[in-house]
Amino acid sequence: MAAKWGIQGSPPSGGVRFGAQPRLSHRVMSAIRVSAVEYLNARPLVHGLDGRKDLFDVQFDLPSRCSGQLHDGAVDLGLIPSIEYARNPDYRIVPGPAVVSEGEVASVALFSRRPPALVRSIAVDSSSRTSAALLQVLCAEWWDISPNLVRFRPDLPVMLKRCDAALIIGDPALFLDHQKQGLEKTDLGDEWTAMTSLPFVWAMWAGRANALGSDHVAALIEARDRGVDAIDEIVAANCPDDEEQRDVGRQYLRENVSFDLDARAKAGLKKFYGYAYDLKLVQNRPDLRFFDAPTA
Repeated sequence: MAAKWGIQGSPPSGGVRFGAQPRLSHRVMSAIRVSAVEYLNARPLVHGLDGRKDLFDVQFDLPSRCSGQLHDGAVDLGLIPSIEYARNPDYRIVPGPAVVSEGEVASVALFSRRPPALVRSIAVDSSSRTSAALLQVLCAEWWDISPNLVRFRPDLPVMLKRCDAALIIGDPALFLDHQKQGLEKTDLGDEWTAMTSLPFVWAMWAGRANALGSDHVAALIEARDRGVDAIDEIVAANCPDDEEQRDVGRQYLRENVSFDLDARAKAGLKKFYGYAYDLKLVQNRPDLRFFDAPTA
């Protein structure tokens, strides 16, 4: 269904500011500035990086801010929402680590008191980028609706007071007891896989060409591998006071999300970019360009 898209209160997809960028030699390794998402699903990808201060200076923030910092040159590498890669032709992807789901993701969802087909207005979590783009794809290509989309801070009661439905992402969506509040939860990852039979890539490491050396790439892959093996430790550290949340967190990191940008994930990413381009959410349908993988 053809639709006229634009989220009220959102920045335009173009017109990004770029600062002067450092160019790091592949022969001389140095600590790079890194911005990572603060949500639980990013923790396996950064596991142990705080112990590699020779290579990384890591800070945590919201997904939209991670991408903004990378766009502005405030950091050299970002764990960015996947849609943001399509908005800068200078970016390269770190091969391997990513936040991926196939089927239910649990942490990105539409909350409402009616099914999507009957929704006429949606409050969109202002910290989202990829999720907001995916929502527009699903509205146009899967649910056949053209709702009014308005950005809000992630405050569910306020959002639902103003709109028919609310898009909530990250840990707030994961731990929200929607049944207790009498709400329907429409999982965007589940809807994407139902529509395409493919995984969805939510975030990946990206930076400008030549920003990383081979030691940086190898350390990021190693951090992911160690993080996947340390799920219990990660959940205990991030949900220390709530056993129910720990149970949800362990299931989430083991069953809902995975951390490998494999061939099927790449196919899903390309499919997403195709839809985004057709709906004019991005100006180009990008090729996937990677930093060199470390040699054995």
